[in-house]
Amino acid sequence: MSFPTQITVSPVSGSRQLSLFIKLPRKLYDGLPGYVAPLDMEERDMLSPKKAPFFDHGFACYFLAWRDGKPIGRISAQIDSLVLKQPGPRTGFFGALDTADPACVPLLLEAATKWLEARGVERIRGPWTLNSNGQSGVMIEGQHEMPMIGTPWHPATIGPAIELAGFEKAMDLLSYRMETGPQAERANQIPPNLRQRLGKITMRGLRLKHIVEDAKILREIYNDAWADTWGNVPLTAHEVEALLKALKPILRPEQYVLAEVEGEPAAIALVIPNMFDISGDLGGAPSPLGWLKLGSRVLRHDFHSARVVLLGVRKKYMGTALRAMLPVLIIDELMKRGHVLPYRSIELGWVLETHTGLRNLIERIVPTPYKRHRMYEKTLPQPEA
Repeated sequence: MSFPTQITVSPVSGSRQLSLFIKLPRKLYDGLPGYVAPLDMEERDMLSPKKAPFFDHGFACYFLAWRDGKPIGRISAQIDSLVLKQPGPRTGFFGALDTADPACVPLLLEAATKWLEARGVERIRGPWTLNSNGQSGVMIEGQHEMPMIGTPWHPATIGPAIELAGFEKAMDLLSYRMETGPQAERANQIPPNLRQRLGKITMRGLRLKHIVEDAKILREIYNDAWADTWGNVPLTAHEVEALLKALKPILRPEQYVLAEVEGEPAAIALVIPNMFDISGDLGGAPSPLGWLKLGSRVLRHDFHSARVVLLGVRKKYMGTALRAMLPVLIIDELMKRGHVLPYRSIELGWVLETHTGLRNLIERIVPTPYKRHRMYEKTLPQPEA
């Protein structure tokens, strides 16, 4: 008679295990329908304590699940000092949850929970890698859709396994794919004199010679727009700096949309090309020839899709016609720029299911989301006083 080998979970120790932790998803998911491996260097920038801006204001512990000496799953547990300053329960997070074997999900969550509980956490949310400015949620729908930069992929078994482990749904994050071209432009058609009726509204792109100033404007508007929104963690100067540094080889002025009202910055959007378009066939660790191909594709800007990663309107316009119309004008501007950029589709993602205003705006053009990611949470029992 044979017995199943026990699954063990242990903290990551040393640089070799950290490297394994970073690369593990592509080893686990290789060959699964719909999965395309991201570049290892992108994952390292997101997770390495030496590289990730998160560690300026947070700390984490990584765990691996093992069976028969082989890694079969991973999870992170992390605490963000910026979140601890917010009102409400003392909240910690889990993230980087990946496995092809749902049997190890409760064990991974238990390890993360115990680590957070020992540090006084009252509520756990996740998955976030490593906070809401990184990868968010477990993929519930969209496993067979095109891969998109910054969007985590999971097999359909993980979400139900999290619920069986005692976590409840906290929020769904929706992603919409907007095709560019005449049909989408007609769906978003706006009155020709709208800008004049609303005031002097102008649009401009990124000023490469003033990139530091434009990065500051982007951060200020985004943080103001999303303050007090569910799950939001303010962007730090270092996070914006790291983002623009990573984007520098592929950054074009048209990917940055700044709407100004009477000369004052009022709304912002940042679009990034989808790295999977040029790296998807090269694997997570390209060969020397693969790196040459990738470099050539970057130089030619061989992208056909992109994602809106930051979008926001200043709070001062709340309750005004501008609050409703500035996102419409920004989307209109993105479509116009589609005539000079090579993107055939643009993803509008991480839309909170409760954000009905933005959803109604998007769903005039794209009626239904094409991907859904889910956030979970669990309140921990507190010792009696």
